[in-house]
Amino acid sequence: MSPNLDFKNIESVLKINARIFANHAALFFYNRKINYSELYEMVMRLAQGIKNLGIKKEDKIAIFLGNCPEFVISYFAIVSLGAIAVPINNMLKEQELEFILIHSEAKIIITSVIYIEMIKRLALPNKTFIRYIILTDAVLPEALNLYEIIEHTLPLFDLEEVSGDDVSSILYTSGTTGEPKGVLLTHKNFLSNVRSCIRAINPTFKDNFICILPMFHSFAFTVCILIPLYVGASITIVDHIRPFRKVIRNVIKKKITIFVAIPSVYNILAHINIPLAFKERVLKLIGSVRLCISGAAALPVEALEAFEEKFRVPLLEGYGLTEASPVVSLNPLKGIRKSGSVGLPLDGIEVKVVDENDNALSAGEIGELLVKGPNVMKGYFKDEDATRQTIREGWLYTGDLARIDKDGYIYIVDRKKDMINVRGLNVYPQEIEKVLVRHPKIKECAVIGVKDRFKGEVPKALVVLKENAFLKEREIILYLRQHLAHFKIPKYIEFVNNLPKTSTGKIAKKLLK
Repeated sequence: MSPNLDFKNIESVLKINARIFANHAALFFYNRKINYSELYEMVMRLAQGIKNLGIKKEDKIAIFLGNCPEFVISYFAIVSLGAIAVPINNMLKEQELEFILIHSEAKIIITSVIYIEMIKRLALPNKTFIRYIILTDAVLPEALNLYEIIEHTLPLFDLEEVSGDDVSSILYTSGTTGEPKGVLLTHKNFLSNVRSCIRAINPTFKDNFICILPMFHSFAFTVCILIPLYVGASITIVDHIRPFRKVIRNVIKKKITIFVAIPSVYNILAHINIPLAFKERVLKLIGSVRLCISGAAALPVEALEAFEEKFRVPLLEGYGLTEASPVVSLNPLKGIRKSGSVGLPLDGIEVKVVDENDNALSAGEIGELLVKGPNVMKGYFKDEDATRQTIREGWLYTGDLARIDKDGYIYIVDRKKDMINVRGLNVYPQEIEKVLVRHPKIKECAVIGVKDRFKGEVPKALVVLKENAFLKEREIILYLRQHLAHFKIPKYIEFVNNLPKTSTGKIAKKLLK
């Protein structure tokens, strides 16, 4: 653990560790290695370059990138200025991205050349607030280049005073109405959550975390980026999870010690056929891994048990949500791990289960899970009503149904919300339904989540066509692909003559499920 357990803000993590662990590897990416002192200098040079563009404290800057060192460099440069980072899911389509850019009022977007045509359309005058495009991997007349800024700018020395209560990030998560909500997370939110996680898993500077989860996701950001940088450990960045042999190669070559993934990855690994004659050799090759962590979705008990039996490495399942920065609970590394449970609340975090009248329930009773602690968000950006509904008297209402046993272990039972969890990414039916009903041949529709062995859940659309209309499943898929990210596209489409309704005329989704 880093000697300093009380960093005042996120920038100070790198500033102090750049001195303590100067020549120690911070980031690995393919054959590239960046040590702590190099990383901090690049961060400070980019911060000065961004400041020269007129960015001030509390201005918003969007990051629209896949997994790469530039994501980390950009994020730390932004928050060093007291500005606010807006990491955005790089799988989003133009309309989805446009909403977030407008809502967040981002003045700069840091992105890759592969998205440049879409970004140029969104950066037109009066379209969004974007003033500058910064590319990480190309030199174009219409954009600035991140490495040219770093090369031609002296490091920033006159840092703004940034307190723990200042907002560091706005992370967009889908709302129950289908419109994304901007979760306001402060420096204190993240750092308190990081400290709680560190006390639970005991990482050190000798560890090497693999980051295969998308960096824009709160789970990956806290567990795969902030935790290792906090303790002076290394991060091996993998830009794509496929082909999976590339992930395994990195585990072996970079001697990964902490493997973080979502349930679908562990499910695949648990069912990989390893011939008995090669099993010991395989275990030796990946023998550096001492701990595996699963989050972002429910891990089937069968997959957990099969994985641990096959690879002889502890697999800890946890639970969290973006509004909690995000980790709430984790099965203990040392102590009892209960199958089917998401573990005990982290140090400094309180939980309870309540009924519909907010009465606390006894052990074993099912109700809505509430969370309280320094990790709980400041609120939703530009949405005071939603903030008041979600945070009451300091308690975060998660919308998840759970029970807590007599030993304090949490079991997630179901969700009050209609959200569909696809490989740890939130998908809301109304978002898909709004696009479907705009199709000229569709009369009405309903989207529900159905179980999937590898993705946890996937969307299924039930579609009623207009009279005399004809439409193929493939046509609907192609239509949706124009407007929605690929993980939101329904895996199943079923044509029906009508949909069941409640007495008030609403579609009875409980009956559909």
